[in-house]
Amino acid sequence: MALPELIEILPLESPIQSQVRIPGSKSITNRALILAALADRETILKDALWSEDTQVMVEALRQLGVDIQVTEDPEENANRYIKVKGRGGELNSGGTLENPLELYVGNAGTAARFLTAVVCLGQGVYRLSGVSRMHERPQAELFRTLRELGYLIDSDNDRLPLRVHGGGKKKAECQVSMDHSSQFASALILAGRQGDWTINVQGESEENAPYVAMTRNLVNAFRKPEREFQVEPDASSASYFQAVGWLLNHQENLPPCQVAIFNPPQSTLQIDSQFHKFLPLPEIVSRRTDLGDSILTAMIVAPFGNQVTRFEDLGRLRLQECERVVAMKTELEKCGATIREIGDVLEISPSKLHGAEIQTYQDHRIAMCFSILGLMIPGIKIRNPACVGKTFPNFYRKLTDSPPQGLGARIRNPHNDTDLDLSELS
Repeated sequence: MALPELIEILPLESPIQSQVRIPGSKSITNRALILAALADRETILKDALWSEDTQVMVEALRQLGVDIQVTEDPEENANRYIKVKGRGGELNSGGTLENPLELYVGNAGTAARFLTAVVCLGQGVYRLSGVSRMHERPQAELFRTLRELGYLIDSDNDRLPLRVHGGGKKKAECQVSMDHSSQFASALILAGRQGDWTINVQGESEENAPYVAMTRNLVNAFRKPEREFQVEPDASSASYFQAVGWLLNHQENLPPCQVAIFNPPQSTLQIDSQFHKFLPLPEIVSRRTDLGDSILTAMIVAPFGNQVTRFEDLGRLRLQECERVVAMKTELEKCGATIREIGDVLEISPSKLHGAEIQTYQDHRIAMCFSILGLMIPGIKIRNPACVGKTFPNFYRKLTDSPPQGLGARIRNPHNDTDLDLSELS
């Protein structure tokens, strides 16, 4: 059964001792799927995330002729074992200009950008499209760079939908900027080895381009003759439970609680693996150098702090699943937070919060951030909670499952004032 359009998260009332298992990383899973598809061998991706974003990637690769077999992971409902029979860069031919091979990417930025680069290696015409928000997100720098490499890209406004005229391998060199998204550089790097491309990334360093560093590390990993690849748990998803654990231990009305991550990431591939080091929050947190998507989780924590927290370098958040700077400011202010917006900076002050109905803007991270707020503050209602399926389909099961696997929270349907059955939360 699907989640209702509106749910209410009830505050936790009892001390808990939990160890929550986190599903696989979306960023790593979709990069690994591309690399496995372009390899010249069979690869099994273990503990790969199975969510909307990774499912659209798998379906698109199947349409391109890649044999992919998916089996359930017995330990984690939102993970899969995915067997990919790589074709060494060979792809099914696209169609004609009038009848191109259609690839649907949903609202998955990784699928949209990575597949655009990959289908350049094929022959014929490919058309990529997604949901309306995906058609608003920037693509111009990626298209410009692919044209620089010698490929024909048709788009009315340098956004999706687009047509790619596959041209096969082309020995060429290009420069790519990361001003709007590091995914442009990652897309080129993932396909570059098979394309015989030399990619020069402007301004790249591990400090200011952590997702590009992740891509390069994964490309190197797939150069080894390994038949299995272990996908790490998603560090951004882990941040919600790390924040809950910290907040619970700073609430006066609850005895000490422990919320731990059963399977924390064991490397620094993901910038958000450092989230726990930002609790308590410092005075300044940067989206460019400190945290990735988990900076939204940090914004939820900020009103509970003892000082103003300045969140800097937020420009890219405006170009993601929704305009996240406006969304976070609007919804936190609904809950009573005091916030100043100065360019691409938000300053969030210690505030006494209250309940509110939260618009999620079809954004999974907005939904999950404010859901954890509901564990602390009465009256938090989440509209369109099902959008968490983009990257964490069993998120609400993790909240409601009994400890130690979950937090033992209660979620209600405010329309009939009844608790949701667990079967509604998968």
